[in-house]
Amino acid sequence: MAHLTEYRGRWALITGAGDGIGRSLALGFAREGLNVIALDIRAEAAQIVASEARALGVQARVLTADVSDREAVMRSAHDLQSSGIAPAILWVNAGVGAGTSILEGSQRAIEWTMAVNVFGVAWTAQAFMPGMLSAGGPLHLGVTASSASIVDVQGPFTLYAATKQGTAAFAEALAAELKPKGVGVTILYPGLLNTNIWNAARARPDRFGGITLMPDAVGERWRQAQSPDIVVEPTFRQIAQGGGRVVVATDDQTRPLFEARMRSIGEAFSS
Repeated sequence: MAHLTEYRGRWALITGAGDGIGRSLALGFAREGLNVIALDIRAEAAQIVASEARALGVQARVLTADVSDREAVMRSAHDLQSSGIAPAILWVNAGVGAGTSILEGSQRAIEWTMAVNVFGVAWTAQAFMPGMLSAGGPLHLGVTASSASIVDVQGPFTLYAATKQGTAAFAEALAAELKPKGVGVTILYPGLLNTNIWNAARARPDRFGGITLMPDAVGERWRQAQSPDIVVEPTFRQIAQGGGRVVVATDDQTRPLFEARMRSIGEAFSS
């Protein structure tokens, strides 16, 4: 494990921290001696993770916000800043899955997936980064994209893959904006892991169609996957190196599919 010594004793804020990759990262930061701010649309889930972080010997706080709602995220940032806390690490992790194509997706499904996976990156960065920059010190932004955003995806997950390409594109743009300010940026591209992203509509806001619970059988593919804890070590190693990209492939198809995509892009040059 690459130790995050220069961040020890400071605060890490993780969105979508209530379970899955967000929880793994939050508890990983706690084990590294960082205090944790768990932000999630589900207050109870965030409280549980905060309690787990405190049990590891650090301070922990909870923020409840829907990252697709800019005003809600801005209020959370104002509340945090009013308490005198400025994160040293901001990890934009909140994301939702949509098992539909673009052609067949409903308006609400498309708007919801875009609002969380793409616009949520912008709103979270706009809300928390100014306070971080004012506080100074070593600073880092992390963004959770997906391996689906770096390969040519087939089947029912094309909408999700498209929005996760947007996640990565916003992260790359933020890296360009933040580099002159001395802020490192790490973009994480995880493969399929044992998370509840398949049941993300369990916390879907009313304006996007409200709560829907998927049949338990839908999640079997995810339950058979590896634990999201596997992303922590390579991610922290990249943070310690100042930032960059981290691809955590969980199947043997990611690399050849990525290489095929890169070849097709290279062959597109007219001269």
